[in-house]
Amino acid sequence: MKTILVTGGTGFLGSNLCHRLVNDGHKVICMDNNYTGRMSNINDLLSCDNFRFIKHDICETFSIDEHLDQIYNLACPASPPAYQGKHSITTTKTCVFGAINMLELAKVHQATILQTSTSEVYGEPLMHPQVESYRGNVNPIGIRACYDEGKRCAESLFFDYYRHEGVDIKVIRIFNTYGPNMDPHDGRVVSNFICQALKGENITIYGNGLQTRSFCYVDDLIEAMVRMMNSQKGFTGPVNTGNPGEFTIKELAEKVVAQTGSLSKIVYKDLPADDPTQRRPDISLAKAKLDWEPHVCLDEGLKRTIEYFRKEIIQLSAAAE
Repeated sequence: MKTILVTGGTGFLGSNLCHRLVNDGHKVICMDNNYTGRMSNINDLLSCDNFRFIKHDICETFSIDEHLDQIYNLACPASPPAYQGKHSITTTKTCVFGAINMLELAKVHQATILQTSTSEVYGEPLMHPQVESYRGNVNPIGIRACYDEGKRCAESLFFDYYRHEGVDIKVIRIFNTYGPNMDPHDGRVVSNFICQALKGENITIYGNGLQTRSFCYVDDLIEAMVRMMNSQKGFTGPVNTGNPGEFTIKELAEKVVAQTGSLSKIVYKDLPADDPTQRRPDISLAKAKLDWEPHVCLDEGLKRTIEYFRKEIIQLSAAAE
């Protein structure tokens, strides 16, 4: 049994990771300031003997008496409306100050630390699919820069701590992920489409709908994360983690309409600035080093996610009455 700290633990990915680690028999310390996370994502874990929640902002220094074996650093707003709006400065601070504080903590505890970076470090890619050696095409002053450049800076910090401070690091670059525990209001394309369809609202596509994404179901992503954390010492990454199956946004919308049986119409609006038109991971490195590839197809993953949002919307409606 390991003692493991998960930052951003009440968020979408963090809460799914906490459930996996608790089920694997580890002692899990979940840390979040609930800035974009939700306690409802971990309510069922609060009564577990091997789980503890600490409310804390990783932009502030943190110390803990018990020894930590591993740290998963997931804390960061990942909702486009959040990081493109009033939370942009907070996003950069979390990426940079948070990374420094967690790396210092890892150094003190001699813990292995995993950074959840993102496909956004590739920006509007000029290489397709994207491989880890590609250095990206990012607008450093655009409305997405706080997230894109924040994550790029965090990667730089991780590798400097590895080279100069001897910290055992792991870095993954996560591509579009979806599944249970997503916030209905977080503005990501899968949650947007499903909630709009279930409510009978127009499904909003930004741009012409021909831009592509690769959608990875959350259980597959968590498996990759755990494998990377426990990979051979000295293997740092970065490693792409995502599903190489590529779909247009229009195809995604059509699949959601079909699976929900919705009468929603698809409407089109202007594409936001710097929104990538192509995104697909090359996962050759993950296959070779982690023996990992995703197994849940989009149709099956959408089925599970739609069922989650059906229940979520019913609960939200009941609470509002």
